[in-house]
Amino acid sequence: MELEVRDPRLRNVVDPGAPLERLGTGYKFVEGAVWSRQRRNLIFSDMPGDIMRVWTPDGRIQAFRQPCAKANGNTYDRDGRLVTCEHATSRVTRTEHDGRITVLASHYQGKELNSPNDVIVKSDGAIYFSDPTYGRMDYYGVLRKQQLAFQGVYRIEPARLTLTLLVSDFAQPNGLCFSLDESKLYINDTDRGHVRVFDVDRMGGLSNGRVWAEVKGEGDGAPDGMKIDSRGNLFTAGPGGIHVFAPDATALGVIRTPEVTANFCWGGDDLRSLFIVASTSLYRTKVKVPGRAP
Repeated sequence: MELEVRDPRLRNVVDPGAPLERLGTGYKFVEGAVWSRQRRNLIFSDMPGDIMRVWTPDGRIQAFRQPCAKANGNTYDRDGRLVTCEHATSRVTRTEHDGRITVLASHYQGKELNSPNDVIVKSDGAIYFSDPTYGRMDYYGVLRKQQLAFQGVYRIEPARLTLTLLVSDFAQPNGLCFSLDESKLYINDTDRGHVRVFDVDRMGGLSNGRVWAEVKGEGDGAPDGMKIDSRGNLFTAGPGGIHVFAPDATALGVIRTPEVTANFCWGGDDLRSLFIVASTSLYRTKVKVPGRAP
């Protein structure tokens, strides 16, 4: 693993001696990595390829769903059901345990969503997702005009599937994650190159948005997938690889990757395996601090 160390605390979070393994390659553009502790497998999306794949610890990579509506972000809800953002259909869907697909969101005030991108689930079951326009572009989605006049972040109430717009002043909202106690929600803005943080009220609403950190560095890439580990360190895709920030927003450094990183997740029985989806390949390395499972 190649590290760009900006603060010595980085070496307490990631393992400088761990190799960066390439587990699979030859894809078009991979995204949406999510680990299932129950099934002990990793699902990831290839948007231009219109296929979702599954990796298992025996090294096999097989098709999970094809076509997949050019799926992007994935997570699991509190019942272990897969929740997926679809670029081609502008939908957020849920895969039921019997394989049926339920549409959770597709329109806001009668207009199609832009293209749901990344998605997380709160402990109360509420689903939060970002809605930039990337899926309305050729290659990564289906070229078509935008119906909404903004790029927002939404909340889906789990029982009645009520859709609420939380914030709409992003250039391109992308990755998002909660703080450990869920009192804060971090959302990055790809075009503006920074991470914003919002206070989360008891009803799940957002307020007091402010810039939390700038994601700067050498190399290709921009703020994209984002997650928080078990000690509150924030990881986000960015220029040159995966940027790691301490809970106090200090930039600790960068896990440099040979391809542009879009997303990542922790997996393995101890949640110390960091799976990285980067352009045409799936990678894995080891970290010292365990991550968090969906």
